[in-house]
Amino acid sequence: MVSVQDISVSFGSFDLLTGISFLINEQDRIGLTGKNGAGKTTLLKIIAGNQSPTNGFVDMSKEVTIGYLPQQMSVDDSTTVMNETLKAFAGLISLSEEIERCRKELEVRDDYHSDDYLKLCDRLHETEEKYRITGGTNYLGDAEQTLTGLGFERKDFDRPTRELSGGWRMRIELAKLILRKPSLFLLDEPTNHLDIESIQWLETFFAGFPGAGMMVSHDRAFLDDLTHREIEIFLGKIS
Repeated sequence: MVSVQDISVSFGSFDLLTGISFLINEQDRIGLTGKNGAGKTTLLKIIAGNQSPTNGFVDMSKEVTIGYLPQQMSVDDSTTVMNETLKAFAGLISLSEEIERCRKELEVRDDYHSDDYLKLCDRLHETEEKYRITGGTNYLGDAEQTLTGLGFERKDFDRPTRELSGGWRMRIELAKLILRKPSLFLLDEPTNHLDIESIQWLETFFAGFPGAGMMVSHDRAFLDDLTHREIEIFLGKIS
């Protein structure tokens, strides 16, 4: 699935990571551990494609999709909790808009037997089918369920994001990642701003998640519950 090959990261004469290699297989749940400053965040960024190593490379299958949650993130301040969350469904929303355009055009046309009319009917049918298959009929409910699981109340859905603290903004980003259903989650301290109920909901989600995950967390119980493999960074190398 993902092969990390001989990754090294140096800053001048200081070697942060040296010759790191390992595999992430389908359904792996990996806890990435090590002291503060050991290079855990750097390694996650490299796997996510957000940072280049000094040496080495990351090779992954073309079908792999990554959901990366950094410790620091930015959320659009000009929208609401729900509208920001629904950005996870940009593709579905685009299909919905295309369906509406096709329907409106069909309503005003009367050339029922023309090639253009029949092609438009075919396009509408194909778009509706793609919309249905990819979850278009359920995405609003999925968004509500995920936000609620991560601690939001329904009254918060229309709340402006500019009013939220950094911790609540992180929950929105985590919700978006979950709703995108990547094949590999890379989570950097996801429990920092979660309460016990939200952590329990997240653990339940991952118990049924069919993909892989690599997580950094100071919450040892969280790692013990969610992961079955540990990679520790110590003095630039892994064990």
